Amino acid sequence: MTKVYLPELGEGIDKATVSYWYFNEGEKVNEKDDLVELTTDKATFNLPSPCSGILSAILVHEGDTVNIGEVLAIIDEG
Repeated sequence: MTKVYLPELGEGIDKATVSYWYFNEGEKVNEKDDLVELTTDKATFNLPSPCSGILSAILVHEGDTVNIGEVLAIIDEG
């Protein structure tokens, strides 16, 4: 099980808003696939999947704001 965290985004940026999930819970993802689109007050970017597996849980939903270091989703590599 791999937790997908919101990484450091740059100086002065401490949170982001989830714009769009490219996959639904239960779907297979591959390492480096675009997993989620995030927006800050300065930019919009895609966060790639850190591993291949099944997206078992989305913990932050579209429109929600998340802080640096928080868990966005869980991928089951099993």
